[in-house]
Amino acid sequence: MFQSFWMAGFECSCHHRRDGRRLDLIAATEHDRFAAADYARVRNLGMTTVRDGVRWHRVEPAPGRWDFSSLLPQVRAAREAGVQVIWDLCHYGWPNDLDDLDVFRPDFVDRFAAYARAVARLIAAETDQPPWYTPVNEISFWAWGGGEVACLNPFATGRGFELKAQLARAFLAAADAVWSVDSRARVLACEPAIHIVAGPDRPERQADAEGHRRAQFEAWDLILGRLWPQLGGDERYLGGLGLNYYPENQWLLDGRGVRLGDPLYRPFREILREVFDRYGRPLIVAETGAQEGARAGWLRYVAGEVLAARRQGVPVHGICLYPILDYPGWDDDRHCHSGLWGYPGAAGQREVHLPLAQELRRQMEVFRGEAAANDSKSFNDLADPVSVPGEEESEHAAS
Repeated sequence: MFQSFWMAGFECSCHHRRDGRRLDLIAATEHDRFAAADYARVRNLGMTTVRDGVRWHRVEPAPGRWDFSSLLPQVRAAREAGVQVIWDLCHYGWPNDLDDLDVFRPDFVDRFAAYARAVARLIAAETDQPPWYTPVNEISFWAWGGGEVACLNPFATGRGFELKAQLARAFLAAADAVWSVDSRARVLACEPAIHIVAGPDRPERQADAEGHRRAQFEAWDLILGRLWPQLGGDERYLGGLGLNYYPENQWLLDGRGVRLGDPLYRPFREILREVFDRYGRPLIVAETGAQEGARAGWLRYVAGEVLAARRQGVPVHGICLYPILDYPGWDDDRHCHSGLWGYPGAAGQREVHLPLAQELRRQMEVFRGEAAANDSKSFNDLADPVSVPGEEESEHAAS
């Protein structure tokens, strides 16, 4: 399904904060400056599939005017490195999103479709492989943050489902626009995978908790036409489902987080099974990672759960470490130590987080051993074991 099972994800959020400042994480991590080095770096680890982003506000600096100077270097660097990219077309941000382009209005969908068509035409001309796109990343999270609790643009409240439906419209229009210029393209919808319970001391709230939990499926259902078919959704729109899963993705209704090790924690393998049983689509873990010293242990847990799910017949076709680079926090610019690599030096070199690199190597070897033991075609896409600095080196090493 993809060039490699193990994938790297480059953080590409580009939304406005409440104070009016636009974020651009591709620029903040200097991935745009060092795209060639970054792609070569992941390629050397055996990760030949990545998630990356197109920055709409840079590609369309004025309505209907295209400037691909921010995108072309990434496209060409990936091509030269032999890296397959799953392109996010909209990662929470859009042009002039505090001024004339209102995300709730019909012209937002039209503008987004025109932009998607222009990007797809460029990528089709620059690459020979059938491309992958995620038109709108995390519709569910965006609808909650931007439409219910006003922590994300457009900073609305009480309009969560309205925003969810509008983003689904945009997703469908963008997919159609992409296919109008490149029929080879495939579409991946990436949504948070969550679990919510009421807790043993509040059994009367369990139905409410289950309703909130099941809302995680609404974005996929809108795209597939299972919910609000008047939007135009259809089964043909999804070539695969991406599950974004982090340590914080389980909690009590209106309460505390439920973390790994808690008796209320639901094993990730069960979440994967439920999504596959519901949709019958190939899956990838499209985002997963942790911060600071939890990085290696979290990868060990997620990889183990994915392996267990695959043994049970759930077609999980990839695990994407996301973000693969450290990044500045959205709200406070703090250095978020969450990547396999850190901030770049003057020549683009990045320090590797050795415990995570070593765990990644171990997990690659585990999955390859599983493939050899089972002689299974479902494991044929697994990358070669990663080569990292020696065990005797310090926790961080230059890469």
